[in-house]
Amino acid sequence: MSALRQAASDYLAVRRALGSRLEGYPRLLDSFITYLEAAGAATVTTELALAWARLPGNDAHPSYLGKRLCVVRGFARHLRAFDPATEIPPAGLLPGRKCRAVPYLYSDADIAALMTAAGSLSPALRAATYRTLVGLLAVSGLRIGELIRLDRDDVDSDEGVLVIRDSKFGKSREVPLHPSTAAALAGYARLRDELCPRPATASFLVSRAGTRLVYNTVQRTFARLARDAGLTARSERCRPRLHDARHSFASGVLLGWYRADASVEARMPLLSTYLGHGRPSDTYWYVSAVPELLALAAERREHFLGARP
Repeated sequence: MSALRQAASDYLAVRRALGSRLEGYPRLLDSFITYLEAAGAATVTTELALAWARLPGNDAHPSYLGKRLCVVRGFARHLRAFDPATEIPPAGLLPGRKCRAVPYLYSDADIAALMTAAGSLSPALRAATYRTLVGLLAVSGLRIGELIRLDRDDVDSDEGVLVIRDSKFGKSREVPLHPSTAAALAGYARLRDELCPRPATASFLVSRAGTRLVYNTVQRTFARLARDAGLTARSERCRPRLHDARHSFASGVLLGWYRADASVEARMPLLSTYLGHGRPSDTYWYVSAVPELLALAAERREHFLGARP
């Protein structure tokens, strides 16, 4: 078995172990590896990936050609962790298939800069609300819609619990809070009540007018905060987004588990439940989009296979 074919086999095994269904992937990846072997190539290049993706010709639907290239792109991200010569085909080469944005993973410094920028907003209530919103996004992994919908009765700072009601997939859940987060939320609530004693809503987070936050307004404000914080696009498909705070949280949890040599496969359902996913396989995206996580997952599998009699 060639090194490329072994790498492809390991990649598929890692993804299956983490719950991915991989419909159509094995067949397409096998075809691509055969193409590389026939070309005498030792690694993936953008030129070869694009040539293989276009093999079905002009009669093929653009979405199918795009899917072929996306399969290669995912494998190339995995392979790049072990072979620096690997080229990852850029998005947009075959735009017939919509591909996910590349997650903008926020560092602690990025979050601190965003919160500092939020603190410069006016009036004081708006500044406090957005500082709290950014901080809670970073430490909770919640969806922005879940935070906007939080009512006062859903936040129990004394017990350190948030109640998320009727979220995606019609599910409700309780989310535990770190004591420092609970204390920060209690501090925001006191300031909010002082600055806005007669709000027009039961919402926990309120606008400067005392109303519930609106998603489009939050999105525009976050874009401004990102600019003020000096956060810039890392590529055409990797720009600061609200949702990426959730991705950063999940990736951080997974990295911590791998580095602590914990059983990630056993704990994945816990993270899936915490995040409010419909099934654990949905959580796999947080692994597949981060090369370091894919490399750690592959190393874990190699160690396991090497330890078997």
